Amino acid sequence: MFNAMQKKHSIGILGATGMVGQRFIQLLEDHPWFEITWLAASDRSSGKLYADAAKWRLDTPCPERIAKMKISAADPAGAPAIIFAALDSDIALDLEPRFAAAGCAVVSNSSAFRMAPSVPLVIPEVNAEHLHLIDQQSWRKSSGGYIVTNPNCSAIGLVLALKPIEQRFGIEQIFVTTMQAVSGAGYPGVPSMDILGNVVPYIKSEEEKMEAETLKLLGSLTGEKIAPLAARMSASCNRVPVEDGHTESVSIKLTKPATHTEILAAWAEFKPLAGKNLPMAPEQPVIWTPEADRPQPRLDKNRARGMAVTTGRLRPCGLLDWKFTVLSHNTVRGAAGAAILNAELLHSLDKLP
Repeated sequence: MFNAMQKKHSIGILGATGMVGQRFIQLLEDHPWFEITWLAASDRSSGKLYADAAKWRLDTPCPERIAKMKISAADPAGAPAIIFAALDSDIALDLEPRFAAAGCAVVSNSSAFRMAPSVPLVIPEVNAEHLHLIDQQSWRKSSGGYIVTNPNCSAIGLVLALKPIEQRFGIEQIFVTTMQAVSGAGYPGVPSMDILGNVVPYIKSEEEKMEAETLKLLGSLTGEKIAPLAARMSASCNRVPVEDGHTESVSIKLTKPATHTEILAAWAEFKPLAGKNLPMAPEQPVIWTPEADRPQPRLDKNRARGMAVTTGRLRPCGLLDWKFTVLSHNTVRGAAGAAILNAELLHSLDKLP
């Protein structure tokens, strides 16, 4: 484990000027294990100072040291060995393998390789054992590099709430409707005339991602492959006029009967990272709120620094067994924070270069 006398890991950020890139910078300021030493973005930003290339959009100031850093070309030559990637999927398809082939550990927030058979899609509290897949990657065998991904921002909150239930009672069916914040679309996101006073009942590829990723995350590692959870799932995804925080209405059918008290106990007792001392890990990953009108994005999205999910409104379902509401911070737990926690787990397992 890291101690105060050890040198911090040097890390780089691909896609540093975008919204997720900015969130990486915010969350990594004063991180005890990682230090940003390299930033890269599009060709039009290369060579500029970060302050000149990026329009800072977060509610804390851009760190002065970062503002004065020069943005590098998105090339593995000269990059540090640990890379956080905040790239659009089509760009990630090209760039992430280049960095992995050069020997870098690429900890990605992109969807490009989430469903690749040898790429682990990981939530540390849920399926840390899936990290063994990196040893099957061709880059790992040739250069030592690899790619690890975190899930879609809507899947991660759902899966954290489902995992404690699934491991105790089993889940056969999942029905979820999302109300997703505009920050999930990046900047400038959804035009104001399209979203203010409105709900947009379509987010490109979101439902497909959510369904496939959820079953992979809750699946089991068998040899060198992931066997997805054998459950039926349906997702309906909507964009709503909320700045941050994805809200989801969930219904589930269980394999074994469970009482209201037993489900609450499953959430309360779910502390798989306890004792690992990972800096970004929430002490309690799933926080239950008993109020009848909670969780709400404005009130609950920042619980545990935005790294916990909040559940509420657990009640019987007239079609399946139980239904509830789950809320997660989509750009913290659902994006940059999730990737940082994955890197912390990799460090604890001595898998960082």
